[in-house]
Amino acid sequence: MTTQIIDVAREIDARKISGLQWRVFILCGLVALCDGFDTQSIAFAAPSIASDWGVPVSDFGLVFASGLLGLTVAALSLGALGDRIGRKRIIILSLLAMGVFSIWAAYARSMEELTLARFCVGLGLGGAIPSVIALTAEYSPLRLRSTLVTSMFIGFPLGAVLGGLVSARLIAEFGWTSVFWAGGILPLILIPVVLAALPESIGFLAAAGRHRDRIAAVLNRIAPDIRIGEGTTFTTPGQGTARGSIGQLFTPDRALTTLTLWGIFFCNLLVMYLLINWLPVVLSQAGLPIERAILGTVLLNLGGAVGGFVIARTMDRWGGTRVFLAAYVGAAVFVVAVGYAVFDVRLLMALIFLTGACLIGAQFGMNALAAAYYPTEIRSTGVGWALGIGRVGSIVGPVVGGAAIALGADARAVLTTAALPTLACLLGMMLLGLIRSRTKTNTIANLEKAPS
Repeated sequence: MTTQIIDVAREIDARKISGLQWRVFILCGLVALCDGFDTQSIAFAAPSIASDWGVPVSDFGLVFASGLLGLTVAALSLGALGDRIGRKRIIILSLLAMGVFSIWAAYARSMEELTLARFCVGLGLGGAIPSVIALTAEYSPLRLRSTLVTSMFIGFPLGAVLGGLVSARLIAEFGWTSVFWAGGILPLILIPVVLAALPESIGFLAAAGRHRDRIAAVLNRIAPDIRIGEGTTFTTPGQGTARGSIGQLFTPDRALTTLTLWGIFFCNLLVMYLLINWLPVVLSQAGLPIERAILGTVLLNLGGAVGGFVIARTMDRWGGTRVFLAAYVGAAVFVVAVGYAVFDVRLLMALIFLTGACLIGAQFGMNALAAAYYPTEIRSTGVGWALGIGRVGSIVGPVVGGAAIALGADARAVLTTAALPTLACLLGMMLLGLIRSRTKTNTIANLEKAPS
């Protein structure tokens, strides 16, 4: 009997997107939306908590950093675990952590308790993102992968936008605790939906070499015309690689790329989280009412959603290096310009939107780029470690912002300093372009040397 071998990744690449795949993208986007809401919620609540408890707002640097530390720990550990036990299980555990610990934060009555609660919320936030990125990438055809991964992750800034739109009203009507209640209830509601409707990654199942019936059931939904016999086996590119192995990120052909990606993620997330956490405070201290300050953060995230989609479409059509170079130059210019436009509200809001489009949009594109660099067996590990190292930058950013504000720095000084790491991102993208060019040259040379 002839054994039929089906490459599941090739079948996904060759076909139109099915209803099952759209369901995966939408559910992963909803997880990212909850992540964005909970990540941003502390920044919206901080001014009210500071007023209620009688503490200086600069003290919230440690609270901001604790959540990001939780993100880092989870991204470094749960990303690799997702390559071993599956994306879906990690997503469910992460949603549970987001929900339970966000509600705990609503009951906090001291800075110490709030700091610990936000650390635990961060564990859920950091665990979910590598898995939803990997899951979306593995259900996306190669020709649209960057667009679909980035479009899914646009749920993250939309969650922050949603938080900005409702937080001011929630705080005015019910107090700051209502923001954390909302951030806890949303992921808990999503858990039964994910349990019932989200399939495990077909690439992960094939790489595991088991679960034949589950793979066949999913593949029949994607490619109903395929005849799957009793002797059919399923494969995926790179099968046999050590699953969840950190060492695989540092093979001779990946080490420099991995380190460069880490550097870009570190610098990009440093600036991104400095702005996400401190922009409402910086703008309010510059004289804007709190509603306008929150609107600025909403526009920052909305710009990120628009910019991310534009960058992703450009990546799928023409490759990503040039668009990333343009985005990081724009981010440096616009973030400095924001500091000089605090007395012209219309210009200020336009510049904040453009800053988000370049800076946050580039980060969303980097998520897709990192997923493309690693095969299925180590994709969550690769994305998780890139995000984990980047989260170290996201911890440094809010701490630096808090220290600068405590020392009396004004909006112009804080934002000018924030522009410097974006130039490092620019240099990193130049290096990635050189690495890719060298890899292509070596591949062509090896083919020419090969015997005919």
